[in-house]
Amino acid sequence: QVQLVESGGGLVQAGGSLRLSCAASGRSFSTYAVGWFRQAPEKEREFVAAISWVSDSTGYADSVKGRFTISRDNAKNTVYLQMNSLNPEDTAVYYCAARKIRYTIYSSDYDYWGPGTQVTVSS
Repeated sequence: QVQLVESGGGLVQAGGSLRLSCAASGRSFSTYAVGWFRQAPEKEREFVAAISWVSDSTGYADSVKGRFTISRDNAKNTVYLQMNSLNPEDTAVYYCAARKIRYTIYSSDYDYWGPGTQVTVSS
């Protein structure tokens, strides 16, 4: 069993940065892949970024490539999402999710979810 809690959301101006954290509890977290997803009002949840249990395997949505960076610190059981050059279209609730070993871009493939953290980007 894995429990996830996101933090680091908030209000930021366009062009600014935020770093989200996903803290996990549970054994063998280092063997889990972690994905970040987001959901804006009246929109479907969408894939943002993910990292496999081996940190050199990462993936990004085209809309965030070059602006967002995902990383993990297995010693701290934490995955980070560094978000730079934010724009109002990035406004959403951001969720982290976990599944065994390899990441996918499909939310239905993930077994564990955090409650989410709100990110609001003002123009």
